Amino acid sequence: MKSFKIAAVQCNSVVGDKASNLTKMISWTRKAKKAGAKLVLFPELNITGHAGSPAMVSEAEIVPQGRSVKRLEKLAKELDIYICAGIAEDDLGIHYNCQFIVGRAGYLGKQRKVHLSADESFYFRGGTATPVYELALGRIAMIICADNLYPEMARCFAVKGAEVLLCPHAARCSDKDDGTFTAIPDDVKIQRKFVHDNKEQWKLIHRCRAYANGCYVVLCNTVGKAAVHLEGVNADHAGGCTIIDPYGEVIAESKTKDIEEEMIVTKLDAEAVAKIRHSACFNLQNRRPEVFKILSEPTF
Repeated sequence: MKSFKIAAVQCNSVVGDKASNLTKMISWTRKAKKAGAKLVLFPELNITGHAGSPAMVSEAEIVPQGRSVKRLEKLAKELDIYICAGIAEDDLGIHYNCQFIVGRAGYLGKQRKVHLSADESFYFRGGTATPVYELALGRIAMIICADNLYPEMARCFAVKGAEVLLCPHAARCSDKDDGTFTAIPDDVKIQRKFVHDNKEQWKLIHRCRAYANGCYVVLCNTVGKAAVHLEGVNADHAGGCTIIDPYGEVIAESKTKDIEEEMIVTKLDAEAVAKIRHSACFNLQNRRPEVFKILSEPTF
């Protein structure tokens, strides 16, 4: 791994408005490049939008042959930057929740969401692969939203050598007690509570992922109302960006307390990964996989 600056963007992605979403994405990428970033991460399904509706897959594209990937390949080559973006993928009529990476050399690879959350299972099929990609910056893997709730996912990538985990989200606002999705309220105090609680929950989860696997974790979330053109569909997102080092420490996070767009940029120090992974008794060196067979057994 090399030391480099990374950008994470929390932005709104309106379902059914792919052209505008791409235009916004191009603008943020140019800002990331200007800030010195070598890689920019966008939220889950940020190109086509995220909502519990058939409209979520209405603008699905083939990956990597689709127009959106080709447009971002062109941008990545122009700016000499890596771009990680989300899109509804169409594979012979079967749809996947897909995150992909492009760089100066073009399309590099994709990750299909494995564990579909709530109503996503009506529109997507779950993926089965856990690829790690060798970039000039280091070994990169992608874990999409709900997949981050499964520690086995991060461990699979770490065992394969991933040094940076990119974790895009499109987590909707939900009631803390029963998990039901809720609309963004008009009350600013309640809005800020959604933002605060969302980031605190993620720090609880992702600090563990980073520390246990000796890697950087970079996450971002959609922010705002994604279903503005869909009657009766609730797809409101609270946003949030966080970057965590291999020791489980938060080294950067979005500053806004409100539901609004923001980008954060920080440097990932390669020495931190090398140091923890070569330390005495680090768990990736001393793990005993023969004991873990139960993890592949059906639950209950």
